[in-house]
Amino acid sequence: MIKLLLWLVLFVLCWPLAILALVLWPLLWLLSLPLRLVGIVITSAFELLRAILLLPARLLGSRP
Repeated sequence: MIKLLLWLVLFVLCWPLAILALVLWPLLWLLSLPLRLVGIVITSAFELLRAILLLPARLLGSRP
């Protein structure tokens, strides 16, 4: 009987949080999307810089 009461209390307390998470998750994803794009651009810029700096070593035939 105690287990059933605890499950009922947990259900009453947690279902609003679950619905709130379902509503807010897409909004948070949309807000974080520009930050992901900035991260991709910065990573690409560093990879381009690395490729430019290592180009002479590749042309001379150096092996990593």
